[in-house]
Amino acid sequence: MEALRHDDPVRIGAYVALARLDAEPDSTAAERRFIVRGADGDRTFLARLPRPDTDPTRWAVEAEGARRLSIPGFLPVGEVGGGVAELPWCTAPYVPALSLPAALRAHGGPLPGPVVRVLGAALARALATAHAQGVAHAGLSPAAVLLTTDGPRLSCFGAVRAAAPDGVQRSGLPGLDSGSLAPEQAGGGRPAAPGDVYALGAVLAYAATGHTVPERDELPDFLREPVTACLSRDPARRPQAHRLVASGDGPMPLPAPVVVALARQSAGLLAAELPAPADRTAH
Repeated sequence: MEALRHDDPVRIGAYVALARLDAEPDSTAAERRFIVRGADGDRTFLARLPRPDTDPTRWAVEAEGARRLSIPGFLPVGEVGGGVAELPWCTAPYVPALSLPAALRAHGGPLPGPVVRVLGAALARALATAHAQGVAHAGLSPAAVLLTTDGPRLSCFGAVRAAAPDGVQRSGLPGLDSGSLAPEQAGGGRPAAPGDVYALGAVLAYAATGHTVPERDELPDFLREPVTACLSRDPARRPQAHRLVASGDGPMPLPAPVVVALARQSAGLLAAELPAPADRTAH
């Protein structure tokens, strides 16, 4: 949890912003994420806004699409708002959460093998469920993964689709992590399940090594084959997500420093006071 900056909105729709979820180094996130509280002061949510350097209309379409989904492991969208006078926004129930980059910073480096194994299985299970329904997440990256005590949640739904329409080069566009972007999507191809699998390989490589494009020898033994397959430049050679689920199961054994960071976030939120009234809304 990070303090609000001078240019952050104080209000997002009917909600009062308390803090940023992400630190500034998480600049590859496809959206801005804030911890907000209802005007009654009792209910807390995670509110998300498009980045100022992206198309808010395309972002809003993806937010509405996410609201209509019910896929375990995807961060749920409970409300979508915004209009002519303000940026679009959406909310999700708040639980203490760290982005994957924040978790690595809290831990002081790559995550232990058992954690990465369970993380991979959980993410693969969520993607497999989505793909069985004909849905591509199209936004998976390290910054999109939020770790909670109940397991990971996938944010940034549709970031690739929101960045640019099909047929338009997406490489280098803001909000897209180049290391997690499948080559066919970088070139303007339609986001599909194989692109999610490519991004999954990049995320697991990041969790285990600290970067999304590792040398094969950097990867732990249990990840070398699946990650190498996921990161194939040929979409047809990538495994399907459901074939990766069996690589790990059970609750995620979060490292102690990550648990401590989540507890501090929760404590900080309990101590947070509503800011003084101001006119700044989401912008």
